[in-house]
Amino acid sequence: MLFKKFSCCSLDDLQAEGRQMGLDLPFSQNVGILKKPVDIGRLKAPNSIAIHPMEGSDGEKDGSPGELTIRRYRRFAGSRAGLIWFEAVAVMPEGRATPRQLWIHPENTASFGKIMNMVREAAAPVCIMQLTHSGRFSKPEGKPAPVIAYHNPYLNQRLDLGSDYPVITDDELEKLEEKFEKAAIMAKDAGFDGVDVKCCHRYLNCELLSAFQREGRYGGSFENRTRFLLNIIDRIRSRAGKDFVVTTRLNIYDGIPYPYGWGVDRDDYHRYDLSEPLKLVGLLQQRKVEILNLTMGTPYYNPHVNRPYDIGGYIPDEHPLEGVARLVSGIGKVQQAFPGMRIVGTGYSWLRQFAPNLAAGCVEKGMATMAGFGREAFAYPGFAKDILENGAMDEKKCCISCSKCSDILRMSGTAGCVVRDARTYAPVYKQYCMNMK
Repeated sequence: MLFKKFSCCSLDDLQAEGRQMGLDLPFSQNVGILKKPVDIGRLKAPNSIAIHPMEGSDGEKDGSPGELTIRRYRRFAGSRAGLIWFEAVAVMPEGRATPRQLWIHPENTASFGKIMNMVREAAAPVCIMQLTHSGRFSKPEGKPAPVIAYHNPYLNQRLDLGSDYPVITDDELEKLEEKFEKAAIMAKDAGFDGVDVKCCHRYLNCELLSAFQREGRYGGSFENRTRFLLNIIDRIRSRAGKDFVVTTRLNIYDGIPYPYGWGVDRDDYHRYDLSEPLKLVGLLQQRKVEILNLTMGTPYYNPHVNRPYDIGGYIPDEHPLEGVARLVSGIGKVQQAFPGMRIVGTGYSWLRQFAPNLAAGCVEKGMATMAGFGREAFAYPGFAKDILENGAMDEKKCCISCSKCSDILRMSGTAGCVVRDARTYAPVYKQYCMNMK
């Protein structure tokens, strides 16, 4: 019902619905503001549109980009987005979320160089590689092989982990810092402009932010819980030099009850408390981190928080517009607290053809510097070009927030848009998801 109601409404109707719900959504008709270039250190993104890191799970067994990976980034490059934030690339095989997740190592660095050359020939965006360890969501051989930072009762039950399941040690985390450092240098050698030390959606680095219950050097205090992220950024910065972009895609709220959640109100986990996330952003700014990509939630526990949807594994207890407003307002508060930081916003895709209006409003109101789109790029890889050239998106090409791309990824298939790219991905969905429970 939501999709049918939404698909035939006007922007005025959508704004009125938001006001009726008491939501402050800064829609704007000034979509041309997204043409504005963005300085990122010595680099310049040619416009204010970004493509988020969307995992395709379509690499080769050795972690190299596969045929569908190359196809996807060729299409992204053709979109003319100013920033392409490449999908999660594992820093070690044990940290892969699927058997076909990308993984960079000395034997395949050249293959990442080739995909970078292809992107550069087609366009001139800023290109950042996201480096990751999937932590408790690791499935390198297709079966769960969790690496956990501490025992979280809300997430442990999802994987049926007992209280005796081993926790990664401080010494192992310290060694892993070096893996991120080495992967970053390989990304630089491959031609990337920078790297993202992934710290979102409850993968390992992000889980450590909420490790109130962990003992040792990486748990308990704020200093300890942020140590892993900040150490890695310091290590990469010292090796890669000042001109190489070092950043993070950072959760500012995950919607899990305290003391197991990050950025949550201690009395009501449905509400965010940005005191610690803002403190962390301040430390990142001191380290000359010039751009951040901000997000919320986790696709493994509360996917409606990080990507409001019409169809998914459960029916949320809120309207999708409330989820959009949460993302916009939380990210806006961070941007306004750090006006000199380049912040990539998110949460627009659910709005279909009206997404550029909210994205433009966020940039116009100083609630984001760039507008980031994720699943929209799967469904509609030319969306940025249409925004830049026509000031609008074609509603017949837009993502319909049906969650099928996420379903495929969860089942370790090659992810893409089943609806808009049906010839390629409908057979994949049928193979991996038609009989899923």
